[in-house]
Amino acid sequence: MKSKLEYIWLDGYEPTQSLRSKTLVKSDFGGTLEECPEWSFDGSSTQQATGEDSDCLLKPVALYPDPDRANAWLVMTEVLNADATPHKSNGRATIDDDDGDFWFGFEQEYFLWDVKTNQPPGFPANGFPGPQGPYYCSVGALNAHGRDCVEDHLDLCLEAGINLEGINAEVAAGQWEFQVFAEGAKRAGDETWITRYLLERTAERYGLAINWDPKPMGRDLDWNGSGMHANFSNGVMREVGDEGIFTKICEAFSKNVDRHISVYGAGNENRLTGLHETQAIDQFSYAVSDRGASIRIPVATVQSGWKGRLEDRRTASNADPYKVAAAIIRTTKEGLAG
Repeated sequence: MKSKLEYIWLDGYEPTQSLRSKTLVKSDFGGTLEECPEWSFDGSSTQQATGEDSDCLLKPVALYPDPDRANAWLVMTEVLNADATPHKSNGRATIDDDDGDFWFGFEQEYFLWDVKTNQPPGFPANGFPGPQGPYYCSVGALNAHGRDCVEDHLDLCLEAGINLEGINAEVAAGQWEFQVFAEGAKRAGDETWITRYLLERTAERYGLAINWDPKPMGRDLDWNGSGMHANFSNGVMREVGDEGIFTKICEAFSKNVDRHISVYGAGNENRLTGLHETQAIDQFSYAVSDRGASIRIPVATVQSGWKGRLEDRRTASNADPYKVAAAIIRTTKEGLAG
């Protein structure tokens, strides 16, 4: 029997990378990552090489069944240079978490986008729907737009074995969210990217695109932007039970704002305005249960005797979860070492 292996990678476009993929047909595939060979592609067509030296390598790093195609698999890969060193666009290679001590949960918001009208479903031609309020976690055709696409996507992710923990309609019309959790930063990034890939591919059938822009309606309009709130913890945070540990970590984040904002998504200044449950991009704050803070300390962490997680609410919807995780791990480790 022949199997279809869909090799998936991130291109070199700046400031926001996009997904790319191509299919390898392989005979007698047994369903293990070790059977997935390295493969090459034309990096000159993806902003990752020049025409005279165009070969880049795809290194398989995670494997999932593809329930949407017969005899098929999804292969998440890293991009390497021809000499097998990590390509400069390879954010996964920058993560310092080989022991899986860090856990991440990404709350990925996005807009469905009608390619014919060039606006979200639920938006009338040349205008806007009623103001925000009835769309969040909504039910009914007047307020919930694009549910068939979102439900198909959820089913595919669960069948693929991705640890998708939930979905919901978001605050704006045509805006939705999914949540991915994984133990290990690299795995969390892998599963978030595969979930994004399946969403893009599922939306194709409905004549929809996915708009990952953090503020597609414009900075000055009264519509929520899209984030990718990053919930994170490591063993010390989960097990020790000391408020001082969380304070040290938050203070370390306050000293490294540029490090984080630089990888938290292009156009994020249009979203982080201090309105719509955000802190302003040029300010930093942390507080218990405050969704207008840069870092929210969940009340469950406090109630559990200061054991649990933190939520960085600044991360934009178009951010690379690999690069986000790498920055969070670095700053957390510095805070604990200080």
